[in-house]
Amino acid sequence: MALWPLSGLLHSCSQLLWLRVKLFFENTCTTGADYHYEMSSPRASFVQIKFDDIIFHENCGGGSFGSVYRARWISQDKEVAVKKLLKIENEAEILSVLSHRNIIQFYGAIVESPNYGIITEYASGGSLYDYLSSDMSENMDMGQIMTWAADIARGMHYLHSEAPINVIHRDLKSRNVVLAADSVLKICDFGASKFLSHTTHMSLVGTFPWMAPEVIQSLPVSETCDTFSYGVVLWEMLTREIPFKGLEGLQVAWLVVEKNERLTIPSACPVSFAKLMKACWKTEPKERPVFKEILSTLESMSNDSQLPQQCNSFLHNKAEWRCEIEATLERLKKLERDLSTKEQELKERERRLKMWERKLIEQSNSPVSSSNLY
Repeated sequence: MALWPLSGLLHSCSQLLWLRVKLFFENTCTTGADYHYEMSSPRASFVQIKFDDIIFHENCGGGSFGSVYRARWISQDKEVAVKKLLKIENEAEILSVLSHRNIIQFYGAIVESPNYGIITEYASGGSLYDYLSSDMSENMDMGQIMTWAADIARGMHYLHSEAPINVIHRDLKSRNVVLAADSVLKICDFGASKFLSHTTHMSLVGTFPWMAPEVIQSLPVSETCDTFSYGVVLWEMLTREIPFKGLEGLQVAWLVVEKNERLTIPSACPVSFAKLMKACWKTEPKERPVFKEILSTLESMSNDSQLPQQCNSFLHNKAEWRCEIEATLERLKKLERDLSTKEQELKERERRLKMWERKLIEQSNSPVSSSNLY
C-alpha cells in the first residue's frame, strides 16, 4: 500500500507538498551543579541537576525528541523520570513556568554537553495509552471517563489561559498523558510545545491521528489545535481503540485534510459525548470549543441523571458497535487502494503519451526525401 495516495489528482498533489516530516528524535543526557539556568523567557529559569546525582533504571517510553527513563535522584532520595536529549531546547523553559495538578511536575534539567536531560516526577501508572490497551480498561465506567476527561481539560485550560505564559501543547495524545500513583491524569512531554505569544506559522510536529488539519498543513495555529487532539483522546477513552488503526500516518493526514474524514463515532455512543467530539473536530479552528467551554460541557453532562446508564451500557457492549469502526477503516483502506490503482493507471497513461510525443518528434526531425514531396 502506497504511503501517499496521489491518485493522479494534481490538486491533491499540490496540497500535500507541505508535509515536511521532522525526524530529529534526540537521544542523550548531563553533569551540572544545583544552580539556576536562565532562559530566554523573562519568567523562565530552572535548577540544574548533576548527572552524577542521577541513577538510571529501565527505559519507560519515548517522548518527543528523546527517550524517557525511570531513575533515582540521589540527593533528594526521589524517584523521577528523565528524558534524555541531544540538547536543551524550549521544553525546559516551558516546564519551568508551569505548576498545576494535571501537569507533570518539573524538577530541573541536566545541561552539560554531551549529556542533557529533563527531570520530572515519575508517574508510576504509566501512560493513558498503555492503560487503555490493558485488560484493566475493560472495567472503565462513566465516572472514570468523566473524571479523567476533566483532568485533561483542566490541565489544558491551565496551559491556554492560566499559566504565567500561555502554552500550546501541539502533541496532546494518550501517550502524553500519564497516571500518577493516585490515579490523577497529568499532561506530559512538552517537546513540541510553544508559548502562545511566540506562535505564528508552525513546523510539522505531532502525531498524525491526533493532529488538527491546520497543524498537518503547517498553517498558523491557535490553542484550539489542542482541542482537536483532546477530542481524539476522549474517543480513545470511550472506544478503547487505536485511532485510524492500520493506516499509515501520511494516509491519515491526507484523509483528514483532503477528504475531511474523522474518527467513527458509533451510533450507540451517548449523544452528549458524540456532540462534544464532533465539536472538537470542526475543520474551522474558531468553531471548536476552548477548554473553559469543554469543562462547562462536562459539568452539565455530569448532572444528567440518564447519562451514566447510557454511557455504561455503551462501554460494556463494545462487541455490538466495534464493527462500525472496523467498517469505516475498511472503507478508508479501500479508498486508498482504489486511489493507488488510479494513480498507477494515470502514470501508465502518462508514459504512453510521452512515448507518442517522442515518436512525433523523431518523425518531424527525420529527413524528407524528394520523392516524398510529389
